[in-house]
Amino acid sequence: MARIAVPISNLVGNGSLADPAGTTIDATNSHSISLASVHPEELLIRVTNTDSSAHVVTVKAGGTNPPAWRGGQGDLTVSVPATTGVVFIGPLSSSRFAQAGNVLNLDIVSGHAGKVTVFKVPRGF
Repeated sequence: MARIAVPISNLVGNGSLADPAGTTIDATNSHSISLASVHPEELLIRVTNTDSSAHVVTVKAGGTNPPAWRGGQGDLTVSVPATTGVVFIGPLSSSRFAQAGNVLNLDIVSGHAGKVTVFKVPRGF
């Protein structure tokens, strides 16, 4: 099945951003983040969990060289605590996580309920 695309919210240097709604987790399809106009090094991923059990989110390692010449280091797995859990993942290395097709892939386990929000952190301003 196709992955659910997660939009990117731009943080503003010397400014503010209202808390984005985020993308509802779909554990049957997992998620992807387009890297067409950003690099993983500029992203911060927030994952919430409203389920009564902790769940693991996996940032998939790139499978081809290029773009991910360090993809052999493997996936990154992060546990999200139960009920009101929130984790921030990133910034990430493009040399490890960029996929062919210019995307970043997140796998979500069955039963995980919550939201995924992606923020682009501005470079020096």
